[in-house]
Amino acid sequence: MTATHELELEGMTCASCAARIEKKLNRLDGVEATVNFATERATVHAGEDVSVEALVAAVEAAGYGAHPAEDGHEHQHDAGTLRLAVAIALTIPVAVLGMGGWGSHWIGFALATPVVFWCGWQFHRVARRLSMDTLVSLGTLAAWIWSTVVLLAGLDADVYFESAAVITTLILLGRWLEARAKRRSSDAIRKLLELGAEDAWRLQVGDVFEVKPGQKVATDGVVVEGASAVDQSLLTGESVPVEVGPGAEVFGATVNSYGRLLVRATRVGADTALAQIARLVEQAQSGKAPVQRLADRVSAIFVPIVIGVSAATAAGWLLAGSSAATAFTAAVAVLIIACPCALGLATPTALLVGTGRGAQLGIVIRGPEVLERARRIDTIVLDKTGTVTEGRMRYVENGLPADALRLAGAVEAASEHPVARAVAAAARERFGELPAVTGFRAVPGSGAVGVVEGRRVEISRAGVLVDGELAGTLTVEDTLKPTSAAAVAELRALGLTPVLLTGDARETADRVAAAVGIEQVVAEVFPADKVYEVERLQAEGHRVAMVGDGVNDAPALVQADLGLAIGTGADVAIEASDLTLVSGDLRAAVDAVRLARRTLRTIHGNLFWAFAYNVAAIPLAVAGLLNPMIAAAAMAGSSIFVVSNSLRLRRFRSVRA
Repeated sequence: MTATHELELEGMTCASCAARIEKKLNRLDGVEATVNFATERATVHAGEDVSVEALVAAVEAAGYGAHPAEDGHEHQHDAGTLRLAVAIALTIPVAVLGMGGWGSHWIGFALATPVVFWCGWQFHRVARRLSMDTLVSLGTLAAWIWSTVVLLAGLDADVYFESAAVITTLILLGRWLEARAKRRSSDAIRKLLELGAEDAWRLQVGDVFEVKPGQKVATDGVVVEGASAVDQSLLTGESVPVEVGPGAEVFGATVNSYGRLLVRATRVGADTALAQIARLVEQAQSGKAPVQRLADRVSAIFVPIVIGVSAATAAGWLLAGSSAATAFTAAVAVLIIACPCALGLATPTALLVGTGRGAQLGIVIRGPEVLERARRIDTIVLDKTGTVTEGRMRYVENGLPADALRLAGAVEAASEHPVARAVAAAARERFGELPAVTGFRAVPGSGAVGVVEGRRVEISRAGVLVDGELAGTLTVEDTLKPTSAAAVAELRALGLTPVLLTGDARETADRVAAAVGIEQVVAEVFPADKVYEVERLQAEGHRVAMVGDGVNDAPALVQADLGLAIGTGADVAIEASDLTLVSGDLRAAVDAVRLARRTLRTIHGNLFWAFAYNVAAIPLAVAGLLNPMIAAAAMAGSSIFVVSNSLRLRRFRSVRA
């Protein structure tokens, strides 16, 4: 027999890390493992003789961390926060004492040692992978080892305990900021399932349950008694509530508008439409591997070169007849000047400032990999209901006589149906107080009947009948957001092709698209179809962004190269997205793309200058013209430059200003 284990993973920085862990686990006898980089989880099918401890040990042998999923997430978060807090607490005094030339070197040794070895253990543990962590490990260890040798041997030379501690702490801070943004991205599926009614788990197929007005439908089923209108907009994208009666199918997590329903459960648990959407989200999330960080790609070449240069420097000075101290000092200077303190700050500082400015503008950015994708998109797919439109019904003037509207409004005022409320609101706005209605009766799936001022008024799909004669038709439609047309024009100006994607009827979708200036329309699609449409565009070579607000949009938001969620919509859509537009104004999507591109340009600029500084300074260190103390100061200067460059993002201006 086999058992299934879920492991939370720690320390992955790119897709190749996931592949490395997966390969290591699959080498164990009787183990079949799949690693998901996006969710930072490993799903392992193993024989009963394979323990969780053995799986964790295999992951740790690959240079990463792992914990059982039930406690791993909190353990990682708490451990990372604790290490950062300890690092900050110990680094501040050692930095002040070291830079001011105060206190004993033994104090620096005592404070810096736990920072370098315990707080910075994650860098040393994976240093053999030849990534940015290797340079951090080498630089901090070189500074600490040299300083310790000087201290223990009583040599007349500078010590660099503060450099080792500061480097470790700054890069830990950067990693913590990135991890905080990433942690939320794996909550989409949990948010989806929480949308279901609380008692859904108690139901079995065939059970009959009650749904009162305003309640969520507990699970998928068929109506056996009652009539109402069910709001399915979050699930299907259909803006008009669907009329249901005996024999009609309803879905879990949709909302009953006004009537009492008795429903027989037909699907529960993993078989429901909601659970199927959750699986779509999980599948799409598994297939999206973030772009490998530029710093690590360059470090794969840069690291061995630096190590070689450092070793050659020591050998060269020794062959030239210099003392061992002189040779070692030059070699250490090479390692310190090459240590990527500025590289460690390049991404998180720009991200921090960019996301902070975004938050001021109502835009939430998930992480640096989002910015990579934002730069490359060429097509933007827009959901209709709640994104381009308000998601509220309103009465449309279509020539209905004023008196007929007043009478119809009086009848509809007695109904709780969303369409009826829109008609009644329009009538009140025009005529004020409406006359009383008697003999009111709702006609499920059709309309309503009542007597107003002695006249029989009947409202049906065909129109409004007064005393048996057709007085005209009643038309309601979703309300277009006032800024949508401007937003579409601005998206085009960014070089993006807009596409309207909706579960609404073709006629409605075409009308909305024409009103806002969208030429490509895909209508009458279900949640899975939205994913397929995004995949189709991607298969054609397009880089696709998706903007949506509903549960039905969540899988497509994850599948898209860039997912933007309207913050006024469903939590699951927000959690599944890469960017969240808090305001609900579609022009925020324009700001989001502009800000993401601008932030990414800043990150690339930071990385370029950080590497350029290293390349320019290494020859000076090799020539012995740059002692380790000056190298550490120069490194601090490059970090100040990176931070200052990132702070320029605070001047970003919104198109909504």
